[in-house]
Amino acid sequence: MRSHLLNETTADLYRRSVTEGVERVAAKLATTERPHTGMSVDELAPVINGIDLDRPLEDPAAVLDELEEVYLRDAVYFHHPRYLGHLNCPVVIPAVLGEAVLSAVNSSLDTWDQSIGGTLIERRLIDWTAGRIGLGPDADGIFTSGGSQSNFHSLLLARDEACRTVMQNSHRPLAKSEVLPKLRIFTSEASHFSVKKSAAMLGLGYEAVIAVPVDRNRRMDTSVLALELESCVREGLFPMAVVATAGTTDFGSIDPLPEIARLAAEHSTWMHVDAAYGCGLLVSPTRRHLLDGIEHANSVTVDYHKSFFQPVSSSAMLVRDRDTLKHATYHADYLNPRRMAEERIPNQVDKSIQTTRRFDALKLWMTLRTMGADGLGSLFDEVIDLAAAGWDIIDADPRFEVVVRPQISTLVFRYVPRLDGVEVRNDLVDEANLHARKALFASGEAVVAGTKVDGDQYLKFTLLNPQTTTADIAAVLDLLAAHAEQFLGESLAVHH
Repeated sequence: MRSHLLNETTADLYRRSVTEGVERVAAKLATTERPHTGMSVDELAPVINGIDLDRPLEDPAAVLDELEEVYLRDAVYFHHPRYLGHLNCPVVIPAVLGEAVLSAVNSSLDTWDQSIGGTLIERRLIDWTAGRIGLGPDADGIFTSGGSQSNFHSLLLARDEACRTVMQNSHRPLAKSEVLPKLRIFTSEASHFSVKKSAAMLGLGYEAVIAVPVDRNRRMDTSVLALELESCVREGLFPMAVVATAGTTDFGSIDPLPEIARLAAEHSTWMHVDAAYGCGLLVSPTRRHLLDGIEHANSVTVDYHKSFFQPVSSSAMLVRDRDTLKHATYHADYLNPRRMAEERIPNQVDKSIQTTRRFDALKLWMTLRTMGADGLGSLFDEVIDLAAAGWDIIDADPRFEVVVRPQISTLVFRYVPRLDGVEVRNDLVDEANLHARKALFASGEAVVAGTKVDGDQYLKFTLLNPQTTTADIAAVLDLLAAHAEQFLGESLAVHH
């Protein structure tokens, strides 16, 4: 069994095994004609459940053959131009190369003595990103597993900063447990669910999150935010944080960051910007101005694995004041004793809520050193241009109604039947849109997402692939309309 350990004696086996794996994946990518096969849970689950994990195949080639059946054949391929579902991007090759390197070396970026070189590369990328945002000379941050963790980490810091401030300013001694029930978080009703989930995990409860209405462009209504902040103070509560979104999951909308920053400053409230989706604008050669105001944030979430075309996972949270990261610091004698901080040994675990942590930063490093920031930004610009063209197509199509002109690269729309003399109930229209999405997925011809807008069922294109064309968009619209029309035809026939 030692022959399977990667070391100096097995380098040739490593080379052969990885090469064969790469060749299999490359062949699959080159011949993929649909984003997926339409395989169902009921079909695939018995195959996987029937594999005896206590009886190894031993031969790597046989394992790859089996993998073809249980994974590669039926995987959902985000590189396909008709994958228009979630916030999943095709990945750039330099990042995939970085993934291969970091997996083989297997550094853990918790302490310097486990990640020499890796620690400094990650720190350099954090500094570079903070510079792109404009957070100033005292900024810092850490790579995370994704936007949800980055939002949680940021709100943890905001919570403890708020508690510290309230307790310091109180006319009598206060326990932290007295302050927590009075903390409130303000975010738009279109923000990511991880804000509410974070509030619950931080001991504040879902009710601590105040959902601020959005305007017609699905951006936070700052006039309502102002009223809500004032109401919070009048009621003897404490505004802990305002969470602005730079690229909402459904609409790609960017909240009015300058005005939110002004209101947060007036109330001495932590401003967090969830730019998990919109962070690609940081490297856009033409649209960086859409993030104006982000430089005033106390913390920012970025997901490189969305709009920087990186493999999952690659995310980071950044803060304006590195001193605030101390709220997540714990010194363990066996790992990162306090003396190491005094000796200025750079242990990343001092900043992170994770301990063992992958060297995900290497993927972004390889990408920037190969393609450059403008190269990445131009790819993101392409999908934003595509979304604008897609909006024109849907808006001109009488079969559909589209909600809002996109700021980034998502399109939310709905099939609306035009039947002469027949009024179709709204609940049946909802069912037709839901059916169209499910039927399209089952066919494997394309993948689209779905959501609800003001209680109604809608469809969604998330455009992150520069290879997708307007012809692809038009073709998928035709497929969706056909599925919806078939459903309605059968349903109306039954009712009549």
